[in-house]
Amino acid sequence: MVHSYLPVPPSCVDPRLKCRCAVRHTSFQNAMLAPPPIISVSNLSKTYGSGFKALKGINLDIKRGEIFALLGPNGAGKTTLISIICGIANLSEGRVTVGGHDINSDYRAARSLIGLVPQELHTDSFETVWATVSFSRGLFGKPKNPAHIEKVLKDLSLWDKKDSKIITLSGGMKRRVMIAKALSHEPQILFLDEPTAGVDVELRKGMWDVVRGLQASGVTIILTTHYIQEAEEMADRIGVINKGEIILVEDKAGLMQKLGKKHLKLYLQGKVDALPASLAAYNLELSDDGRAIIYDYDTKGERTGITSLLGDLRNAGIHISDLDTTQSSLEDIFVSLVRAP
Repeated sequence: MVHSYLPVPPSCVDPRLKCRCAVRHTSFQNAMLAPPPIISVSNLSKTYGSGFKALKGINLDIKRGEIFALLGPNGAGKTTLISIICGIANLSEGRVTVGGHDINSDYRAARSLIGLVPQELHTDSFETVWATVSFSRGLFGKPKNPAHIEKVLKDLSLWDKKDSKIITLSGGMKRRVMIAKALSHEPQILFLDEPTAGVDVELRKGMWDVVRGLQASGVTIILTTHYIQEAEEMADRIGVINKGEIILVEDKAGLMQKLGKKHLKLYLQGKVDALPASLAAYNLELSDDGRAIIYDYDTKGERTGITSLLGDLRNAGIHISDLDTTQSSLEDIFVSLVRAP
């Protein structure tokens, strides 16, 4: 029997350091046991012949089994990044691995793990659903598997359309056919580039159910979208790319904490030149005209502080004529990030 032991720092023999070393040893164990990312992007850059730098030093890890939403304005580099990972475009610098396979030196193995649903609908309009999905499987050198194709079509509510020509389908159904094509070779990763573009609200929600079902089956999903609600509804983590750089990667729960912030605007009966020092603890903001006060508070906190603020304002001789509240959204955060210099 072969035993393997994690190394213990020599300093751990000192009993005074026992607790500290135990913590370090546990952290080391956790790092060793953490599953490797299914996609790893390291120092990735893309420069075109014209000199335009579309991507600048991108570093990004995608966890196995997650739904990752990539947000960014037009021209931010979303499609370029996806194209490089999927092997459609060449990188200029850096390294990308998919399932541990380098996309350049081990292209076939890396590409076989990926299914891509592009933003544009590209398929043979006069072919049947069954034929076009089966053909896509063959492109990856996979043997025929009617049972798998049947399962994919049924999961996507396309089974009753299997003998229909693509040209006869609605836009939403065509979008589902593109997903079926991407899943035909049983990939572990699915890229969805604007999957609900041009799809009505009802079909969009149906598509969300499809994506959740795919995640439940073990598929890792990377989603690019302009619909902030889509990312908010579906993603486990959210990344924001702008001008070729990743400017934010955060768990959705962390962003939701930011969404818990509300803004209370208090309109004053008279103009105030400056706020008294007694109100400093509230971190208030005085409007430029001196006729309103803005107070930010956390709706998820035990106390908002509004009651005590109103009392302290009254004690300071500041009288209120009206008030209103607004809540920040993921869209507000996104806009503030991409507009930052």
